Amino acid sequence: MMMKSLKMTVAALALSAGAAQAADVEVLHWWTSGGEAAALNVLKQDLEGQGIGWQDMPVAGGGGTEAMTVLRARVTAGDPPTAVQALGFDILDWGNQGALANLNELAAKEGWDDVVPEALQAFAKVDGKWISAPVNVHSTNWVWANKSVLDANGIAVPTTWDEFTAAVETLKAAGVTPIAHGGQAWQDATVFDAVVMSTGGADFYKAAFVDLDEDALGSDTMKEAFDRMAYIRANVDENFSGRDWNLATAMVINGEAGFQMMGDWAKGEFLNAGKVPGEDFLCFRFPGTGDTVTFNADQFMMFDQGGTVSSEQAALASAILSPSFQIAFNKVKGSVPARTDVDGSDLDACGQQGMKDLAAAASSGKLFGSMAHGHAAPAAVKNAVYDVVTAHFNGEYDSATAVQELVDAVSIAQ
Repeated sequence: MMMKSLKMTVAALALSAGAAQAADVEVLHWWTSGGEAAALNVLKQDLEGQGIGWQDMPVAGGGGTEAMTVLRARVTAGDPPTAVQALGFDILDWGNQGALANLNELAAKEGWDDVVPEALQAFAKVDGKWISAPVNVHSTNWVWANKSVLDANGIAVPTTWDEFTAAVETLKAAGVTPIAHGGQAWQDATVFDAVVMSTGGADFYKAAFVDLDEDALGSDTMKEAFDRMAYIRANVDENFSGRDWNLATAMVINGEAGFQMMGDWAKGEFLNAGKVPGEDFLCFRFPGTGDTVTFNADQFMMFDQGGTVSSEQAALASAILSPSFQIAFNKVKGSVPARTDVDGSDLDACGQQGMKDLAAAASSGKLFGSMAHGHAAPAAVKNAVYDVVTAHFNGEYDSATAVQELVDAVSIAQ
């Protein structure tokens, strides 16, 4: 059924492509939840104001895996979209294949090198050429909580793993689902990212997921991280399997669950529901990760349309990097701007905290690309980790077996 559905999706997108007008941009993306759609509308309206039409190509699936599958089908058919939302190593892979347009002329004209952090430029350039336009920076090691639920049960914001487990036990005793979670591989891996950072610290995270050090991957510390994942699995509801991330967020919004571990795109769902940070919901770093930040960055890569950057591509990229758009978009999306020179005073409390955390982590060397979101290791390694983490989360492996499977899977994937 999945393959049939995918083929139907590709066919529908192909029809959509044929209907595009000369001055339109075809944009493939996976922003389909309420908060994400509201944020994307900011970009659509910006382009419409310039007389540029928008051919929407949404492919549901929060981690972008399905979107990349559809993209490969389009490129293989010789019909790439104008622009595609992408993450990390996926961008570099397409860039190294020579499939993306060279945006250097526009980047030089608008001074991108001076305002986009080097950590993002590392995923926006190949051989010194700008090949994508960064939209934002998401940090992934956040926890979202329903303030009323926590207050009713006398729970303060947990800052350590022990404080977190104590809060979980309190909620469970009160008959509240402690943790809202969606059982999809990328969501499992998002939680695992934070758990590994919390369990072993920044140096351990880097050794395991960036350096792919076999000793770190096979260590007792990694086993403890899997043990903690098993604890989390024991404290989600029984209907978690296959649930989309935004439906898990809705459980927290509606007071059906206490916590969700998810990147800051979750904030867009709270804001879209009319909730106020600090009053209705709380945002804080995953207990034990302290002042360390794991990140990903949504970017739009521009496909080569015949050797030159089209006027529509240039307009789209310019709109994305404009300071006014960066604030307007990220205010709705939940992320923080990809530019360092914008005023974040219009952002809400969580957004301002996110900007502060990001700047501090970048200056202290504690800013790390997220493994789960394709910013720590290439896609083959990421997918290998996904397989092991999800198998363990669903009870196929105990923690000791998961550690050995992780070592083997990463070794094979390299």
